[in-house]
Amino acid sequence: MERAITIQHGSIELKATLHYPATAGEQTGNQGGHCPLIVICHGFIGSRIGVDRLFVNASRKFAAAGYMVLRFDYAGCGESTGDYGEGGLDSLIEQTRVVLDYALDIDYVDINRVSLLGHSLGGAVALLTAAQDRRVKTLLLWSAVAHPFNDILRIVGQNTYDDAVRYGTADYMGYTFRPPFFDSLAAHQPFAQIRKFSGDVFLAHGTSDRVIPADYCSLYQKLFWMRTYGQCDMEHIFQADHTYSSGESKRELYDKTLNWLNYSEKRKREWHNWEI
Repeated sequence: MERAITIQHGSIELKATLHYPATAGEQTGNQGGHCPLIVICHGFIGSRIGVDRLFVNASRKFAAAGYMVLRFDYAGCGESTGDYGEGGLDSLIEQTRVVLDYALDIDYVDINRVSLLGHSLGGAVALLTAAQDRRVKTLLLWSAVAHPFNDILRIVGQNTYDDAVRYGTADYMGYTFRPPFFDSLAAHQPFAQIRKFSGDVFLAHGTSDRVIPADYCSLYQKLFWMRTYGQCDMEHIFQADHTYSSGESKRELYDKTLNWLNYSEKRKREWHNWEI
């Protein structure tokens, strides 16, 4: 079952879709009447639908496996009110935490099995949120941005940034951006926040990504492995582009993500209460 909802964030209405897990008899993720939660964070000027329905199909796949899934539009994107980029990355992090507040109020969600799934810039936002919010137990990062300022500048182009600095505002794809947005991108360094998150991490990246370098995936894994706690596993999706636009790329991405989630659950159960 799916339900369209509205999550209030001050004067802004964040539009979202809640995917309920399969019935108890069909679930693989349900334990003791409580189900794990996945919150999806879309990328730069994206939406909760995703390019070629990336997040719609993912949510349905995960819900069929027993997960509660919540996908939402950041302010100014999709159906949400407000202006995208207003308040910079700090606002995106705060919006994500507000969505977590809503989701964790659902009484049959397992508060000990909460995952943030972030794609592209949403991957950086998911990591930055998890570094601040201990309610997040697991990260699923698809084609994650590693250097927000440089990566977004490469997408919008130098002229857009120069116009914002020179005139105080710039247009990109119908969205209005001001210097404080770019300043916030430069102020946040996801790599520097990795050690603040001690949960398990799954990384995926397409080998044919021409938007965000696939090399970021390996670098992320190396840095996550330098932590004292938490596992990190990585998958490269062969010939997949930034948005996993082919049917085969999507299927492989979804299957590998879900297989890793199931394996991670099994690993935690087997090692529960063990210490080395």
